Amino acid sequence: MKGLVGFGKKQDCVLVIRDSDVVLEALREVLDGAPERERAGLERALAVVGGVAGADEGPLRAAWVRKRLAGVGFAGDIGSVAAIKALRQAEPDLSLLAAVQLQRDAVAHPA
Repeated sequence: MKGLVGFGKKQDCVLVIRDSDVVLEALREVLDGAPERERAGLERALAVVGGVAGADEGPLRAAWVRKRLAGVGFAGDIGSVAAIKALRQAEPDLSLLAAVQLQRDAVAHPA
């Protein structure tokens, strides 16, 4: 993740980008013309995507943090300084400020 440049200083931000509304619309269109044998699977997929589409960004960022920490083998306290160090090891371009903000999301939204 890269910082954004603006107003003479670097500003860190972490964006959650979701195209779930596009996926929902595509599933609805396919479901409209689907044969009966495919409808149950498409309806289930539509329900799953619909459930994720409305998810708050905090839990999504928290899940992202946990995945990155697991990727570097971190299994300690997610609220610790060691967790921030591990997160920055997993994502070397992440600033200290961004790592702390992401850690706060992970602590606020336990798995």
